[in-house]
Amino acid sequence: MLPRNLLGDTWLVFCRVMLPVVRNPVAIVFGIAQPLLYLGLFGPLLGEGGWQWFVPGLLVQMALFGTAYAGFSLLPEVRTGVMERLRVTPVSRIALLVGRVGKDVVLLVVQSLLIMLAAMLFGFRATAGQMLLGLGLVALLGIAIGSVSYAIALKVKLEYVFASVLSASIVPLMLLSGVLLPMSNGPQWLYWLSRINPLAHVVDAERSIFNPGTMLYGLISVAALVLVGVFYGVRTFNKESA
Repeated sequence: MLPRNLLGDTWLVFCRVMLPVVRNPVAIVFGIAQPLLYLGLFGPLLGEGGWQWFVPGLLVQMALFGTAYAGFSLLPEVRTGVMERLRVTPVSRIALLVGRVGKDVVLLVVQSLLIMLAAMLFGFRATAGQMLLGLGLVALLGIAIGSVSYAIALKVKLEYVFASVLSASIVPLMLLSGVLLPMSNGPQWLYWLSRINPLAHVVDAERSIFNPGTMLYGLISVAALVLVGVFYGVRTFNKESA
């Protein structure tokens, strides 16, 4: 069981970072603008039966980009000294991370739900149970990536450095995950290279929720990503706050 003060501190941090979104939900709209373009302009190229394959990959892509860039919101607070002032308060260092990640995951789940509902207008089909499972898997991936994003932002402290780190890592991970095109259509070496990427297994698991298939490797991969991501994030926040 989590300490009571940790839960309370996490809730305080969550409310603090969530309040601007509630007051001005434009972030939710902009967060689904690009996925909607993919739905309208890219999805139809896959044919009538391609929606069951394409939409789950699009959800993983949203988790990847939506939470990977979350660290940008921390950099102004680091630069202006807000984080430094928070460190000298009794607020738990873990809560400073978990509360922020919680906000990003809530936004991700809302945006993913809206995309699934919009995809149904194009031909995507899913039961309520499948949608819940799909959202749960996306949320776990968001926790892992968001934790790493904030940790890296806290370490580099500069926007241009943080942007360079993201551009050098996120795009290759996305391309090798098979979110847009099946990696099996490429050369054998490229397919086996994609198997090293844990996101590829998460994409497979997300698709298996809506299509026949196995989720085992994807669940193992996302569990490992959550453990590593949260451990790295908590360790960085504790170390940087020492």
